[in-house]
Amino acid sequence: MKKNNKSLLSNPGFQTLLASLICIVAGLLIGYIVLLIINPGQAAEAIITILKNFLTYGSGKAAMKYFGNTLVKTAPLLMCALSVQFCYSAGLFNIGAAGQYVAGAGLCLYAALVWKMPWPVCLLLSMIAGALLGAAVGVLKAYRNVNEVISGIMLNWIGLYTVNMALSKVKETASPYTLPVASQNPSAILPTLGLGALFGNNKYVTIAIPLSIIIAVLIWVILNKTVFGYELRATGLNKEAAKYSGMKEKTNTILTLAIGGALAGLGAAFLYLSGYEQWSVTQSSVPSMGFNGIAATFLGGLHPIGTIFSSYFIQHITSGGSYLDKAVFPAQISDLISAIIIYLCGFVAFFRYFINTRLAKRSQDTNVNDVPINTPAPAGDDKKGGDGK
Repeated sequence: MKKNNKSLLSNPGFQTLLASLICIVAGLLIGYIVLLIINPGQAAEAIITILKNFLTYGSGKAAMKYFGNTLVKTAPLLMCALSVQFCYSAGLFNIGAAGQYVAGAGLCLYAALVWKMPWPVCLLLSMIAGALLGAAVGVLKAYRNVNEVISGIMLNWIGLYTVNMALSKVKETASPYTLPVASQNPSAILPTLGLGALFGNNKYVTIAIPLSIIIAVLIWVILNKTVFGYELRATGLNKEAAKYSGMKEKTNTILTLAIGGALAGLGAAFLYLSGYEQWSVTQSSVPSMGFNGIAATFLGGLHPIGTIFSSYFIQHITSGGSYLDKAVFPAQISDLISAIIIYLCGFVAFFRYFINTRLAKRSQDTNVNDVPINTPAPAGDDKKGGDGK
């Protein structure tokens, strides 16, 4: 029994799951303490409301409709998380996923509202926009050794203000938001294929949700089951060794960031081509979706399949915060709790390291204790001669 427990705790997948659960529980506990400080009498009800999210409505049609809304926003978050995770697997930190998400949103909306393109073309253009921004970071990294974090952050802001200027042509007259895609170009709205009927006739539930899950599985296959994925990971582990073995390390670096950018750009199209949101041309901060993708990546244990569940969880508690009583708790409280959990996500790797260290120490102690003391020599192993001298 002891041996089975040890083997389970040594399993990397179980370690990741355990570490993620520790981070979630710790984040919720700290968030609950914050709620207690604000209003002790309603703190317990508030944290339960956040966790319940759409279940506040029970199990009826309204609950399914708002469950669908959560899934609608989970799809782009998952794509941003996959963008970060794909690049991280190759040894690159794609903090520029936020800007690539912005670029994808800008070009897909421009194509939909100005060029009147159908949704397949808009999806393709969103991927191209994100890929170009990612490739720019890759070129700087490969040929000038510019840190991808620095260039990614700079391009985030360049992309934001460029998109704001471009989309100002299709802004509503009385608001800072772009014209609704559904009324201006219905052919650009993603098809539902009947999925909306499963979620209380929610018209925003589209093929983006199953597509994002399929893409997550494909990313896992590419990284772990193909030569191309092996080369990308090998380049990330040791660029010089990859070069020595004949791999094109510069090309791999550019390709990795371009693919990561395409994933983030596609995530933006999944949201804005569903008609769920409109772009504000006056926003002065990069959308949080790209940065939340970093948290979902680490909470999911840097695994594409784990990222599916972690993306949903982060979006679940974020959406759940909207049900809090704003007269009692500030509107930003859900973002604060999400931020705490997101911050703790960075400790997933630390918890895994701690578990492995403890296991190694326990194994070493066991081996030392198993060594026999003063063990008599086997019979017939006497080194004396035949005459006993």
